[in-house]
Amino acid sequence: MTLSPFPVDPDVMARIRPMQFRDATRVAELHHAAMGRSLWAQLGMPFLSALYRGLIDIPTFLGFAYVEEGEVRGFIAGSTDTGAMYGELMRRRGLFLAPFAAMGVLRRPHLALPLAQTGRYADISGLADVPGESLFCSFVPDLRGKRVSGHINKVLFDELRARGHTHVKVTTEVDNEGAHRQLRSWGFEERARFRFYDKDMVGYVLDLAACPRVEAVSRHPAI
Repeated sequence: MTLSPFPVDPDVMARIRPMQFRDATRVAELHHAAMGRSLWAQLGMPFLSALYRGLIDIPTFLGFAYVEEGEVRGFIAGSTDTGAMYGELMRRRGLFLAPFAAMGVLRRPHLALPLAQTGRYADISGLADVPGESLFCSFVPDLRGKRVSGHINKVLFDELRARGHTHVKVTTEVDNEGAHRQLRSWGFEERARFRFYDKDMVGYVLDLAACPRVEAVSRHPAI
């Protein structure tokens, strides 16, 4: 498939900014609404809010919010190195996060095993050689299909490329056909299949250096 440069709408780009501490609760709501089956969402809203509050100040975390009239209506979360990000999060905020995670496990004891498996993600996935990652993305329903998500993906991918990353990875469930279509439309190629969190997963990788939709541009150099 031949890709053409991404058609950027300046008005949409102007509404995308780095995620801020005050966005954590709203981002958690959007995350929970779109990814309620994910491990983090099943641990509950208090955990999700605490998670994003903790991630904001981690240097390897990349988060962007799409804002209309002062309201966060979509977001994307990624990392320059997911393993290092979670390690730093545990060192800085582990004691703060632990009670929220414990409350989630008490409500749903079956989450204990997958939670313990989290640290093995890189090894199990077979994608440890690609540190840059797009982790979570969600928008309010009325924005879906309007190419806004494409813009916020581009912001994340451009930022990774500007920081010297040549590839980015995304993991999704085998049965998530919508995600597969979107990833292939960007030029992602399937790299791995594995089982994680008791789910069948697919790992995709995009060559940022070769993708005509990606520029080595940091649109928010202050992050």
